[in-house]
Parts: sequence; structure tokens; C-alpha cells
Amino acid sequence: MQRLRFTKMHGLGNDYVYVDCFHQPKPDGAALARTVSPRRTGVGSDGVILILPSATADCRMEMYNADGSRGEMCGNGIRCVGKYVFERGLSRNNPLRVETDAGIKTLFLSVNNGTVRSVTVDMGEPILDARAIPVAVDRSPVVRHPLSLAGQELEVTAVSMGNPHCVLFVPDVSEAPVHHLGPLLEQHPLFPARVNVEFVAVSRPSTLQMRVWERGSGETEACGTGACAAVVAASLLGLAHRTAEVHLPGGVLGIEWRESDNHVYMTGPAEEVFEGELVWPRYA
Repeated sequence: MQRLRFTKMHGLGNDYVYVDCFHQPKPDGAALARTVSPRRTGVGSDGVILILPSATADCRMEMYNADGSRGEMCGNGIRCVGKYVFERGLSRNNPLRVETDAGIKTLFLSVNNGTVRSVTVDMGEPILDARAIPVAVDRSPVVRHPLSLAGQELEVTAVSMGNPHCVLFVPDVSEAPVHHLGPLLEQHPLFPARVNVEFVAVSRPSTLQMRVWERGSGETEACGTGACAAVVAASLLGLAHRTAEVHLPGGVLGIEWRESDNHVYMTGPAEEVFEGELVWPRYA
């Protein structure tokens, strides 16, 4: 057994246990996530993010959902990675490049007296090809696709931001059946890699309200990639501008889908909560 140091961090309440693998051996991320994520018997988190050296970027992140499944990308999580890496001197580069399972992402850090206050992430181009998202349909983009589910007739729009998203537009997010439809859509055969589900209400073309059911974690306070997917979907449907604020239970993200390079840029905070130590693998 060894002592495994960790740091609890969150972006808009979307919280993860972060492990610095520059200075200690890499643990089994899936087993660690299943153990530390429970709110009553563990540290309490939406999953685990490992921060590792990279041969192609300033660092690499590996993200695991609360159920131990691997996630390709996490928008709120990568902002916290940027804060951790910069403030602890693992890299002083700004912009900072982070390798993920969805490719290398560039982070622009807003720093005040050595403290990272907010981060803008170049999330890359949204993926609209059905096979690449993936969605089990023969046409792209997957916009207002009809789906009968649980006695309801739905229209779903699918976008990948390196991980798959299913966006539903609803009149009022407070009344949205997140805990009913969320798990049903996550596991639906239409989405062979499972899917994150966004319930979105358009207040005005520059303001969206959103709740999210995250693949492998359930409802969370915020989802950065989901907020990006929501703005892309709303823009495709003519419901919102390409630049908008997305209001989530945990706070607000600024999203811009730029016409100049077709990239989506996400801006939001990153916060450190506390540091701790586990005896590992006792908790595996």
C-alpha cells in the first residue's frame, strides 16, 4: 500500500478528484473513480482526473467518470487541470497545451498574482458527422431527429465535442425530466458509445439555461463540453447566436463558436477545494 495524494477541484460545481502523476505512480483510474466518487462513502466527486506527463503537450489528462468508465474529454475538468499545472509549476506556459483522449487542447489562462482566475479553452471544431459522434443514423447532421421514448415523441440533436452529446430543447429546465429521460437516452441503442444528455431552454438568442445528465455520472452541476454542444445545436437550429452564455445549476459558462476557424471556445472558472491523502490500494 502507498499514500496517494490528491486534490479536490471543481469547475462550476462539476467536481473531480485530481491526482498528480508527475510526482507519484499512476493509480488504476477506473478503480479509484469508483471508490472515491460516492458522496457518502468516498471523497465525493463526479469522477477522477489523472494529470500525467506528455510527450506532445505540457501535460496529459485522463478522465474517469464516477462509475469508472473512461471519458474522452471534460470541459470543466480541463480548466482545473490548467490551474493545477500552472500554479504548481508543472508548466508555466500560457497558453498551455493539454493532451486528452479527444486531442490536444489549448488553454488561455487568466492569471492574477500567480493565481489562475479563469480559463478559456479552445475546444476545437464540433463534430457533426453521425458516424463520428457516434449516432446510429445514416444522415448528418443529426438535427431534430425524431425519437419515440417512454411514451414521448422527442426531437434530438447530436453533437460531439470529443465526447458524444444529445441535446433536447425544452420550455423550462426546472421541469425537465432529467432523471427520467437522462438515463434512458444515455443507454439508448441510437448512441452506441452511450451519450451525455443536455436539457436546454433558450431564454434569448444570447442566453441558454441548461441541465445535464452526464454519461457515467448522472446529473451534475455543470458540463463544459455539454454547454459547447448546446450552443452549437441551438445555433444550427437558428435558436441562438454563435456566442452565448450558458446558465447551469453551478454557474455560467461563456461559449463562442467562431466563424473564423469553426472552433468552439469555452470560458469559465476553476476552483481548488482541498488536498488530501488516501491509503491505496486499500480503497480499490
